[in-house]
Amino acid sequence: MNPFPYNFIAIEGNIGAGKTTFCEMLSQDYDCRLVLEQFTDNPFLPLFYESPERYAFPVELFFMTERHKQLQAAFAEVDMFTPLSISDYFFLKTRLFAKNSLNNEEFRLFMSLFEVLNASFPKPDLLVYLHRSVDDLMSNIKKRGRTYETHISAEYLTNIQNVYFEYFRTETNMPIVIIDVEGIDFINNRSFYEDIVEILKSPFPKGVHKLRVIKPLE
Repeated sequence: MNPFPYNFIAIEGNIGAGKTTFCEMLSQDYDCRLVLEQFTDNPFLPLFYESPERYAFPVELFFMTERHKQLQAAFAEVDMFTPLSISDYFFLKTRLFAKNSLNNEEFRLFMSLFEVLNASFPKPDLLVYLHRSVDDLMSNIKKRGRTYETHISAEYLTNIQNVYFEYFRTETNMPIVIIDVEGIDFINNRSFYEDIVEILKSPFPKGVHKLRVIKPLE
């Protein structure tokens, strides 16, 4: 039985927010279809972090085609025995990152293909954005120690955050829940994880909703 009032929940967030880990934890506790982005398969990603202007277009194009292929396979058939789908991204993320990375001419070309591919996917029933400050994100990125992420700058993370929030101000067709998890370690503190899960069990109307997981005073 699906304990959530949604069939498709997308967990989003900036780089280092913990969205993939949270999705994996959900999949262990609930019988759901789990869709995780295979970002490590992108051969242009390490090159992009070293030279963004040179490799922005191929890295974003590769991400778009791979995300489309993955989501198309995941949602091609309705599984009556798995009524809940959890993903650590939604396809529109492709447009947001491309807008931040590409120049005007590249973005115009990119969007001509994006609009065609995006039309084939349903939007999530609930979009959750795990929000952390840039300092918190940088700390998490450093802790996980991925070599190709050593070139990620605070400025880049700030720009990504701004693109997300710009989109949230214009989206009115689905519920968006922004959860402030600043300084929250929901991996090693189960109570924080459960607090977030309880939020997802609430029915939200369309529009943006801002909540916070409170860290107790020490």
